[in-house]
Amino acid sequence: MIISEETNPSIIRKTLESEVKMAVAIAKSITVEEYLAREEAAQEKSEFINGEMIKMAGASANHNLLTGKLHARLLLALEDVDYTVFMSDMKLWPPHFQNYFYPDVMVIKGEPCFTDAKQTAVTNPCLIAEILSVSTEGFDKNQKFTFYRTIPELQEYLLIDQCAYRVELYRKVGDRQWLLTEFIGQEEVFTLQSVAVEITLADLYKRVNFIGKEQ
Repeated sequence: MIISEETNPSIIRKTLESEVKMAVAIAKSITVEEYLAREEAAQEKSEFINGEMIKMAGASANHNLLTGKLHARLLLALEDVDYTVFMSDMKLWPPHFQNYFYPDVMVIKGEPCFTDAKQTAVTNPCLIAEILSVSTEGFDKNQKFTFYRTIPELQEYLLIDQCAYRVELYRKVGDRQWLLTEFIGQEEVFTLQSVAVEITLADLYKRVNFIGKEQ
């Protein structure tokens, strides 16, 4: 049976809605240069994904505690070796995409490769860590990881739950091959092979309150 637009108003409505959404998306699209100029003058951080500025939500107490704890442990463990540790104010630019992200924690082996003289974005982390939240978990695990794993230097991707003793660690084991290992429970210990650092969940989650709701 053939259904024409003239006899099926729902098709007309869906077509118009699709065209409107496309027009809005095109109107919102900006260049990398426009993003960088706006971001430099902005009071709040935004990521740049496929031509669109995405404002970052405010972080919860647990998010801040876990980011700070991981950064501190890595900074202390790596201060005498040839690694650089960055927190969430440093942008990441995957070389194969015109996107900018603000990972919670990054580690770079050797010299950081900056995108410009201002040194506000890097391209070559060997380790990236993100603290998961309800609003970003799906994107962090799927689309964002798709961008991240195109970085040649990246060896490990760490995802930390802020509502339970749970860590997911993706480790590169071959060309386009990544191994996922879960660590669940206060007694668990995980090793970041890319930087030769061992961390216990009991230490990582110290002072984290699981009662409050995340953001």
